[in-house]
Amino acid sequence: MNARTEPQVLGQLSNAHLDALEEEAIFILREVAAAFERPTLLFSGGKDSLVLLKCAEKAFMDSTRGGKIPYPLLMIDTGHNFHEVTDFRDYRAKQLGADLIVRSVEDSMARGTVRLAHPGESRNVHQSVTLLEAIDEFRFDALIGGARRDEEKARAKERIFSHRDAFGQWQPKDQRPELWTLFNTRLQPDEHFRVFPISNWTELDVWQYIEREKIELPSLYYAHQRQVVERKGLLVPVTELTPLKAGETAIEKTVRFRTVGDITCTCPVDSTAATAGEIVLETLSADVSERGATRMDDKTSDASMEKRKKEGYF
Repeated sequence: MNARTEPQVLGQLSNAHLDALEEEAIFILREVAAAFERPTLLFSGGKDSLVLLKCAEKAFMDSTRGGKIPYPLLMIDTGHNFHEVTDFRDYRAKQLGADLIVRSVEDSMARGTVRLAHPGESRNVHQSVTLLEAIDEFRFDALIGGARRDEEKARAKERIFSHRDAFGQWQPKDQRPELWTLFNTRLQPDEHFRVFPISNWTELDVWQYIEREKIELPSLYYAHQRQVVERKGLLVPVTELTPLKAGETAIEKTVRFRTVGDITCTCPVDSTAATAGEIVLETLSADVSERGATRMDDKTSDASMEKRKKEGYF
């Protein structure tokens, strides 16, 4: 997905709209802090959660007077995450002095609440179980996430304040109106909200913001050499968790990850972009969404994401 990298193209691209998007995100983050008793911010160490964390830093922390993000960070770890991402997650949380809670799918497997169909099955979908267990453990009433409407059709249906019932399920046909940025935050016992402050952002907005704010990211987001194999139109990284199949041959390519998640279902793309500015230019020419280009788990059916969200997925 290589694109032109003439510097004048980047110089002509306006980012004036980022101020309005940032202002909206900060407003929502503060609204959550005011309206709920036990909120948490979902933090994976990926680019969207790092952008969200930057907005939270601006919302609650002052360079002269200090301050602290008023809710903990929560990560659901499949045990199959890229170490570059989890290491960066720990580094950024420590840098901000934020409280970090990590709950593992492997612990759910040990309890018997998660059972894999076979040892090689991706654990990604099973994060829903571990997430709901964490919600029950800490009695969270609002979970702030970095999902965006442009990512996938099911995400495009969701409100910014997305209601979940007592079973953690999402009902697409039973959502609350959000006219004039007024949010109905009333809850019945055991219900909660998923809140998406950057819901109205696009992948391009995210990268423009990263470039403008000089946000640090895990190295996987930038061009690097990696052994991959092509399967079903995707470049699958060759790892211990995703080994070569019979008859396959690995090739070394210059790639980067547009999104990062469980190793077993996340794929890189062809790219030589080594800076946020170069990725902005690549994103301008991209004709496939980041999940469509990189996620094996979204290719099982057109409704796979919606089905998972109804069961409690992020």
